[in-house]
Amino acid sequence: MKIANRMEKLSPSLTLSITALANELKAQGKDILSFSAGEPDFDTPKVVKDAAIKAINEGKTKYTAVEGIKPTKQAIINKLKKDHDLDYKLDGIVISNGAKHSLFNLCQALIDDGDEVIIPSPYWVTYPELVIYSGGKPIFIETDEATEFKITAKQLKDAITPKTKILMLNSPSNPTGSIYSKEELLEIGEVLKGTDIVVLSDEMYEKLIYKGKKFTATASVSPDMYNRTVTINGLSKAVAMTGWRFGYVACPDSKLAKAMSKLQGQATSNINSITQYAAIPALEGEANKDIEMMRVEFEKRKDYAVKTINEIKNLSCYDPDGAFYLFINIKKFSNDSMKFCADLMEQTGVALVPGLAFGMEGYVRLSFATSMEAIVDGINRIKEFVEK
Repeated sequence: MKIANRMEKLSPSLTLSITALANELKAQGKDILSFSAGEPDFDTPKVVKDAAIKAINEGKTKYTAVEGIKPTKQAIINKLKKDHDLDYKLDGIVISNGAKHSLFNLCQALIDDGDEVIIPSPYWVTYPELVIYSGGKPIFIETDEATEFKITAKQLKDAITPKTKILMLNSPSNPTGSIYSKEELLEIGEVLKGTDIVVLSDEMYEKLIYKGKKFTATASVSPDMYNRTVTINGLSKAVAMTGWRFGYVACPDSKLAKAMSKLQGQATSNINSITQYAAIPALEGEANKDIEMMRVEFEKRKDYAVKTINEIKNLSCYDPDGAFYLFINIKKFSNDSMKFCADLMEQTGVALVPGLAFGMEGYVRLSFATSMEAIVDGINRIKEFVEK
């Protein structure tokens, strides 16, 4: 049978592919250390699991409203108000099957054929794929370590055309861990003033911040930025709820939320009802001690990994401000990140993700969302591979 032409626009997720390969090799008995998945190694907090069990025992197992139940949407509204002093209404919140689903709905609801979407590079692998699938054209703005992998206001101004529909921002960033400061976001906002450009602000890693840095929500920096920003977030990373599939968007425009809900109603309908009830205590701050415990442990791992990788000849890495990834510069050793990762896996059993997947050659991504023991062993293997 003939597969639809539009499927040829999509590439498989390289991060998921490498993780699957690493798991397959491990199942075959091979000594594999995988640093490819963006998934915390911690268990979901007990308060979340208890809320899920309670919901099951109370029979809350039926269909819900497509965009989510009112108590969970209200918990999202309360969280955004408490954390960032942002005000949203119930009809501006849509809960989806993870932030990736939220992004898919957003791209489908916003992008028409030929619309341009500005994406800072390096970027999360899914961004350009969703833009292309939706009929849009990704416009990449290259960054480097000199700007901590962040775009400048001038770069943004130079990239805008009459066809620009969206600017995608990811702070803290996957794969670099960079965070946009309030001042940087204000400068970006000044460039966008007077335009109809929508900002999609992916803030999935907002709770995982290091070095005493402060996170600033994009929508919070000015009234103009609030009105043009759609915030994407979820509980997968900071609350170790990857498998629960909980993502959401907060829109100042209820028309956009309604369009997303209409699409979701014809695709998946509501997300798992139990997950919605389980999410409430996490959103209301009852898992904050667990989140802080994980954040502190991630920072210890980050500090060790940054120090030891920077001691390896011909390798270096930027010390990230957030998330749980290192974006390692391998240019002095190789400018072929695919070959580097393939050889590393074959010779040492260490799985990393090539920078090519994120739109930047000469780098590889290492996730430190795994045990310190594995990190120590893995970096030793990388050191032996590079120095050999």
